[in-house]
Amino acid sequence: MKALNRVAAWRRRVYEILEHEPADDRPARLVSSLIVLLVLINIVAVVLQSVPRYEQDFRAGFVAIEAVSLAVFTVEYLLRIWVAAEHAPHRDVSPSRARWRYISSTDGLIDLVSVVPFWLAFVAPSELRIVLLFRIVRFLKLGRYSPALRSLLAALYSERRALFGCVVILTGATLLSAVLIHLAERDVQPEKFGTIPDAMWWAIVTLGTIGYGDVVPVTAVGKMIAAMTILWGFVMVALPVGIIATAFSEQIHRRDFVVTWGMVARVPLFAGLDAAAIADIMRLLRAQTVDAGEIITRRGENAHSMYFIAGGKVDIALAGRHISLGVGHFFGEIAVLRRARRSATVTAASRTNLLVLDASDFHMLMERDKRIAERVHAVVRERVGLEAVSPKGDIAAGELSGAVEER
Repeated sequence: MKALNRVAAWRRRVYEILEHEPADDRPARLVSSLIVLLVLINIVAVVLQSVPRYEQDFRAGFVAIEAVSLAVFTVEYLLRIWVAAEHAPHRDVSPSRARWRYISSTDGLIDLVSVVPFWLAFVAPSELRIVLLFRIVRFLKLGRYSPALRSLLAALYSERRALFGCVVILTGATLLSAVLIHLAERDVQPEKFGTIPDAMWWAIVTLGTIGYGDVVPVTAVGKMIAAMTILWGFVMVALPVGIIATAFSEQIHRRDFVVTWGMVARVPLFAGLDAAAIADIMRLLRAQTVDAGEIITRRGENAHSMYFIAGGKVDIALAGRHISLGVGHFFGEIAVLRRARRSATVTAASRTNLLVLDASDFHMLMERDKRIAERVHAVVRERVGLEAVSPKGDIAAGELSGAVEER
């Protein structure tokens, strides 16, 4: 039984390292950083290896990169199969079915293609070693570690019907333009517009606003058709671009909303508030960016804001010690609440993005919503007398004790 529990614990830990990247989990951050670095090295190697001189001079290096990559990606793939049962959506099925779901998923297929062709290359004839070009597929693995790329893919998926509609419209416009230009130019330029398939090449190039110039109409009617096709091409380019840009922007805002919501909901001061109350707080937040070395708050100054760290890192100089806070942490709320003076100096350790809640907005929110006011006062009563800094890096306890002493 102990052995089974130990295996289950190890599987859970491997799952956390591979599938999550908490700000305070160094092994997870290290593993994800190494995999991203290895993927980038593979992409650079594919590009350079296509140059005959580089391929000949650095063949040993390319072989070493491929050997290391193959070993790492194979182990990663097998571990992801092993821990598939730990995924929340798969916990209601058997481990074997959960593993099959991962293997047949998009991420699983990308991981599979990243390793299988290279093992086959060892037994395939030399002329089939072109499968090594599958290394470029490893670029898609970055989608697992890049929020921006995931947001773009999610935007494309969410607008798949609209984009398919754009393809249908483009196909119809291509056929219509090809038929019209074929009728107008077939007698004058039979070698270029003699058939509708021939005319379709000109139509798709013109609608795409590329206009190679290898095929051009010479009749007056043909030129009029070309002008209308060019104008319609602007619409055909703008339509999918607008759809994708809007969907991508919505995905980014939705992700930022979820991140901000999570940060606000984690603050002990706001813990237990319902969704409506947290939404009211989020509407009052404003963004602030500070450069490395810039002082955010000074010890002894009046508190005018509380801060959430959305990106970057800050250093806090408390009495006799220094601590660092990263993404998702917060500071300064109790000093704002009690209108006390700051108990610490906070400096940006790197370029830092902050979400700021002004004291005036905070107090206005309390006056407007009695639920928030009652929750805030209850938390303050619980915190009176605390001396230690909380695990999340909240310096509120120190500020509160300082405020009490000043009385």
